[in-house]
Amino acid sequence: MPLTLQQTRAWLERSAQVLSENQQHLTDLDAAIGDADHGSNMDRGFCKILAALAAGAPADIGALLKLAAMTLIGSVGGAAGPLYGTLFLRMAAEAADKAELADAEVVGMFRSGLLGLQDRGNAGPGAKTMVDAWLPAVDALQAGVAAGQELASAAHGMRLAAEAGMRATIPMQATKGRASYLGERSIGHQDPGATSTFLILRALDEVLRSP
Repeated sequence: MPLTLQQTRAWLERSAQVLSENQQHLTDLDAAIGDADHGSNMDRGFCKILAALAAGAPADIGALLKLAAMTLIGSVGGAAGPLYGTLFLRMAAEAADKAELADAEVVGMFRSGLLGLQDRGNAGPGAKTMVDAWLPAVDALQAGVAAGQELASAAHGMRLAAEAGMRATIPMQATKGRASYLGERSIGHQDPGATSTFLILRALDEVLRSP
């Protein structure tokens, strides 16, 4: 089952809703190890994506994801704007001029986005960043598709892997970003970027599994 333009738009719209609902949770997590603005930043950025979509509907998945990327880069402060913006911009390049994506193309799109994220943030696994949720999530998606799962099932595995990766950041000591300034005091706190990653991928899972 291919990923359609309509589903991709629904994913962004559902992500905006989920991030708004969890704005305070993200802020509380960020208050412990960051600048206490991740929740408001993500909510503002995705609300602006909704406004941009209301002003005009992109004709293909690549254009849709590029709109999301440029909106996040232009409206989200701190590290989240450039990082998520780069993620969506790399995904957009993989989906350029396409109204739907085959399962293997969806894997390639997310893999490209992850590589862009890692390049921009210069972070690998174990640094207590959103990479710790994105990397196992993309690996799970790829494994599911390679095993012959339908996209909705593979995306559910992606969600579960992101959740596990998010929770795995709790005992980590941060070595990248604002949290790294805390040293050992960053241990015991869940990374807010990994949490917003999980929420966004939960939204994708919900969209793909909806009737």
